[in-house]
Amino acid sequence: MVFEQTGVYENNVLKNTISRYRIVAVGEGMMQATSNNPSPLEQMRRRHRVGVSRTSTRAGKTARQLSHEDERLLTQILVKEQDFIDSEVFYEEDAEQNIYDDAPDIALPDTTWYHPVMDDISSITRTRTVKSSQQVILTGAEERVLFHQFNYSRYRVYKLQMEAWARPEKKPTPEQADQLLHWFRKSERIREQIAETNLALVLAMAKRTRMSEVDFADLVSEGNMALLRAVDKFDAGRGFKFSTYACRAILKAFSRQGMKLSKYRQRFPTDFDPKLEKSNYLETKRADFEKDTASEVREIVVANRAELTDVERTVLEHRFGLETGGMEKPMTLEQVGQIIGVTKERVRQIQNKAMEKIRVELEANFLGTVDEAEPVGAK
Repeated sequence: MVFEQTGVYENNVLKNTISRYRIVAVGEGMMQATSNNPSPLEQMRRRHRVGVSRTSTRAGKTARQLSHEDERLLTQILVKEQDFIDSEVFYEEDAEQNIYDDAPDIALPDTTWYHPVMDDISSITRTRTVKSSQQVILTGAEERVLFHQFNYSRYRVYKLQMEAWARPEKKPTPEQADQLLHWFRKSERIREQIAETNLALVLAMAKRTRMSEVDFADLVSEGNMALLRAVDKFDAGRGFKFSTYACRAILKAFSRQGMKLSKYRQRFPTDFDPKLEKSNYLETKRADFEKDTASEVREIVVANRAELTDVERTVLEHRFGLETGGMEKPMTLEQVGQIIGVTKERVRQIQNKAMEKIRVELEANFLGTVDEAEPVGAK
């Protein structure tokens, strides 16, 4: 009897233990399921994430996981059909090798000189020209090479788009996705190289066609956009230089911008004008300072605070019209020399010595730049 009770007790303990383990396992499974449940933000990202077919065309090859940046770029590529300028060389045998590998090396442009807005408002950098930097000027043959490379990469993007959309699931394979990203980025690099090489065209056209109603920075910005559109639409197979086509496109963009702004200002005559916001504080301050300095110099000469000799005062009064208050035309060195009986070279020496005395007095007592004025002529 005791053994039977003991066996029943052990069975009950075993059942309770198994039930407890089951409860813990179920709880852990629920926690794991909760942790695997994506957040609403992650669900939205997955919903808008581009689909890539998991079927690989190469056996045994593991497809790499696309980053968020690659997925966004791939989505952008697959939104619309890629356009390109067609050419017969794209369909030749070994076209990729002939266009890229066998092509001559073309120097990359240097854009460190390109600061159009700074050149417009700064008098220091205004003397800088494009020729002072390492500017790259492309020949007709080099332009054809770059545009063939640019349009061939866009042609490959177009072909991959057609292959991906022809699949039943309308999605690219991992290999096709990698190729799409590769050729699209290659086309963007070449497009950027062509545009940066021809930036001087935008700046030259903007400076040549100044419009009073269009701000210079807006004009340059509109010209840059027109240059990029010209790169996309230029056909190098016709035998023309790209600069000819781009200049025409940039000037048309300037004209459209001016017409659009004129129409807008006619409709809204109280439009904000940036020119009204330009402050003349510095000019006013400089004019007031020059006026005060001239008055102080006149006071120094009249009161003789610089210890000028009679000859020096006579020279200054006649040379700068201090007696007449600027009403009469100042005398020349030769005229003053005839009055005091010396040559004009001697008058110049007397004038320079007197001006030096006035400068020392002005710096010491008016400008406050000299603590102790050293007497003129002291050694």
